[in-house]
Amino acid sequence: MRRAATLTLTTVLTAAGMVTLAPPASSAAEIVPRELTITVEHLGPEDVSCEIDADLYIPAGVTASRRAPALLVTNGFGGTKKDQADLARGFGDHGYVTLSYTGIGFVDGDDCPITLDDVEHDGAAASQLLRFLGGDRSIVAVDQSTGARVYVDQVIRQDSRTGTPNDPAVGMTGGSYGGQIQFATSAYEHQQGTDRVDAIVPLITWNDLSYSLAPENSSLPGGTARSGSVSSANTGVFKYQWAALFTTLGVENGVEDLPASLTDPTRWTAFVDANCGNFEPEVCRALLEAGTLGYPSQESIAFLRSNSVSSYMSDVRVPTMIGQGQADTLFNLQESVATYRALKRQGTPVSLTWQSWGHSDSAPAAGELDMRHPERSYEGRRALAWFDYYVRGQGTRPPLNFSYFRDWVFDATGDATKAYATAAAYPVGTSKTLYLSGGGDNGALVDSRSKVVPGESVYRSAGPIGPNYTETSGLDQSQPVTDAPGTAIRFSTAPLDRAMTVVGSPRLTVQLDVPLGAGTQTAGTPGELVVYAKLYDVGPDGAIELPHRLISPARVADVTKPVCIELPGIVHRFAAGHRLAVVLAGGDLAYRGSSLPQEVTVSTGGYSTQRLVLPVTA
Repeated sequence: MRRAATLTLTTVLTAAGMVTLAPPASSAAEIVPRELTITVEHLGPEDVSCEIDADLYIPAGVTASRRAPALLVTNGFGGTKKDQADLARGFGDHGYVTLSYTGIGFVDGDDCPITLDDVEHDGAAASQLLRFLGGDRSIVAVDQSTGARVYVDQVIRQDSRTGTPNDPAVGMTGGSYGGQIQFATSAYEHQQGTDRVDAIVPLITWNDLSYSLAPENSSLPGGTARSGSVSSANTGVFKYQWAALFTTLGVENGVEDLPASLTDPTRWTAFVDANCGNFEPEVCRALLEAGTLGYPSQESIAFLRSNSVSSYMSDVRVPTMIGQGQADTLFNLQESVATYRALKRQGTPVSLTWQSWGHSDSAPAAGELDMRHPERSYEGRRALAWFDYYVRGQGTRPPLNFSYFRDWVFDATGDATKAYATAAAYPVGTSKTLYLSGGGDNGALVDSRSKVVPGESVYRSAGPIGPNYTETSGLDQSQPVTDAPGTAIRFSTAPLDRAMTVVGSPRLTVQLDVPLGAGTQTAGTPGELVVYAKLYDVGPDGAIELPHRLISPARVADVTKPVCIELPGIVHRFAAGHRLAVVLAGGDLAYRGSSLPQEVTVSTGGYSTQRLVLPVTA
């Protein structure tokens, strides 16, 4: 099956790490890159060729007789090769050659469309760039200033050790779209039996693109991302705001690449029809489908999933350091858990970091990540240690652990290192169970079944979008979180007598009663019940904080049975005197929900199984 459907991603950023290294090499002047056009051929079943716009950064003192390890990096969605300039110079100070390139379909003067980081186009193209770094003279690379052919002989070769021709000592890093390409490249290389990639550091990227853009959190395999998968068999809830944002960005990139289209009708027609406005045709189909029906079909889900590491996980055998953002409503922490657990289970060396920044807030904390001077930041030091060990073959083996950022510990004047906690693996802590009790608009959460009071809570969904508000994709995270009267129900603890720290994904089990009846709940129809679960931190004054504005949409396949919804992964401390509240809402302005207004009832008491299980740490 080929690749597929809707957009994703943004900003670039870079690596993740720990460990103190030797001082960086001094550099009197910044590395000036050599601008190249590299032709990659025989991509995909269409057997197409594309021209790659790339910058080659070679540190001073690196020559054919004094070779160095290399990094291959590319941009986030809508970016270019220039986005990695700080990264290339920062790691160049530590002796790494860097080839930074503009991903296929972005502004590079080439007509090839965006193929969503698939293995057979993007992965195959990156594989040829690896061969170029490994000295393959059959790869045509031309200096954009002089027109001269360019060959690389400054990168350490591993051919004699691995038996693979043109095998450079090389790692990959990058964020979002520049994160998934690392998985696609590693998989392509493994499928070819060459395995040229030595280590990767993918940041804020996806596990399953169908989950990212249409999440379904009530039917995860095993009920949780800890199963190693977020790939539900059911249709999810369309994240239309993020989809619209990146569709627009992708089309704009295509238009920028085609200045001649205004005077060349043939080229314009190809851009609109054959390239679907700079995307593969399957993307247009999926967008039209989700926009009209309100959800993607199983065919579109399969296309999206085929462009995801979840579909080729067994081919990713390269040491992997995952960095995922706590502030990320596009690719949430559950996706990183699924990838981490699946890689760990199959024996791939892997570590996991939950950093402060992501698509919803792309500014790292002070001392957390400095691309230009990686040795000065927590994540930069860890990335250097990772590459030094697995690519350069120096230093001690980095720990294969789990670390997470704690904003309540962070001191803005200091180093972010102190704000990170570290554990041997994920998950951490213990489980704490609270039970839903009482009724009305604001029931209770109690710590014992014996304290449960019978009650009934009712909320109504008004239509497919809203009126409840959490965010406006990555465009606005500043407006207050709101639930219109009658559109949500809340169950809250008493004021906490001591702080409670939640690290991971809570799980909510509820029985939902829909008076319209199960007959209206045919799977994959506009009337199928959609519910939004979220966790509030309610202050003594009633002020609401929704941690990083993360929520869990669920399309309930069977309303006659209890449903277990995995809430978003968070790292949050509920302070003493605050209340923890779980909320069920009938709509959200960031998603496309059920087209059929419905009344939903939650009853407590008796033999009810309504409960919230929290992963808590000391």
